[in-house]
Amino acid sequence: MGKRKYKVGITSFAAHGGSGVVATELGLALVDRGHEVHFITNALPIRLKRFQEDVFFHEVQAVHYPAFPHTPYMLALASKMTEVVQYHELDLLHVHYAIPHAAAGFLAQKMLEPYGVKLVTTLHGTDITLVGQEPGFWPMTQFLINQSDAVTAVSKFLEEETRKTFEIKRKIEVIHNFVDTKAFRPRPDLRKQNPLAPRGEKIVVHASNLRPVKNLPTVIRVFEEIQKEVDARLVIVGDGPERASSERLARELGIEGKVVFLGVCESMEELLAMSDVLLLPSEHESFGLVALEAMSAGTPVVASDRGGLPELIVDGSSGFLHDPHDLKGQAASVLALLKDPALARRIGEEARERARESFCIECVVDDYVEVYQGLMEAGGSGG
Repeated sequence: MGKRKYKVGITSFAAHGGSGVVATELGLALVDRGHEVHFITNALPIRLKRFQEDVFFHEVQAVHYPAFPHTPYMLALASKMTEVVQYHELDLLHVHYAIPHAAAGFLAQKMLEPYGVKLVTTLHGTDITLVGQEPGFWPMTQFLINQSDAVTAVSKFLEEETRKTFEIKRKIEVIHNFVDTKAFRPRPDLRKQNPLAPRGEKIVVHASNLRPVKNLPTVIRVFEEIQKEVDARLVIVGDGPERASSERLARELGIEGKVVFLGVCESMEELLAMSDVLLLPSEHESFGLVALEAMSAGTPVVASDRGGLPELIVDGSSGFLHDPHDLKGQAASVLALLKDPALARRIGEEARERARESFCIECVVDDYVEVYQGLMEAGGSGG
């Protein structure tokens, strides 16, 4: 990494979700390396909890006007980006998610041409596999990917999917997501006095934004099979459109007393460390950040074999992978882990070691700095 320190504007969704978590953790890691970071979002990022020198938050306030059928957030964001670059002399804007953030970044960049600010776009998943493929957004997404000064993707799968879907020829650098292995770590103390397991039950956890792609019916049905053989509870963390139907399914199956819906929680490092297995049978995961966080906590993962998860989990070594609709296979893997402490310990230890060796903050953040450095050296200094 070069000696130059950069002033970086970071934009992401502020709500719970992988892209917002990664963007916030990246910003804090950049500050730890001496850079200055300005978060430009509509709300305080979820993991920006404490005061830290050289970390700044700029709230985007969209205008409500009777003539507007919808609040023009993208335009308000572009205006705020322009203002922050001008007054704080930023070198570059790093946006996470193509629509609407790259669109706002591109517009701001055009308004800021004399400043030479660079635009980095990181693709996270559904901006490519879902939102970007909407007919109304496809041309815009393709245009923004091609116009960004640098583009990164969080997995090789997502990079390939982007090229195929949007006919992209330009360079897309794969920089995997990362985890703070000091925060997400094994906690034997929590396992011994586990508030999630008052009777010493085994804890199976699922954490997501509870959208259809997360395959909640399979989570519930796999757990139905598990609880027939092991005294266990299913803890579902997060909220979203599938919560009500999942609660209803648990009642229909007669297991509602063993299923706990916690809603959105900020203490994921503790919740994952308290759990015995993470179950993540997603129809699609471009990376699977919660799986990585569980691995770092030493909690075995049983997950889908789709998308970027095979880049993260080595099947049979640092976790188990299955077709997302293979209920019997997933149940068998979870039961093997719950019934065999030695197996669970081995898988958990290998998962943690893989997280530390390949997906730690130090392993990944410098890759982003090299992207910044390459742009600044090629195009002169911004600000």
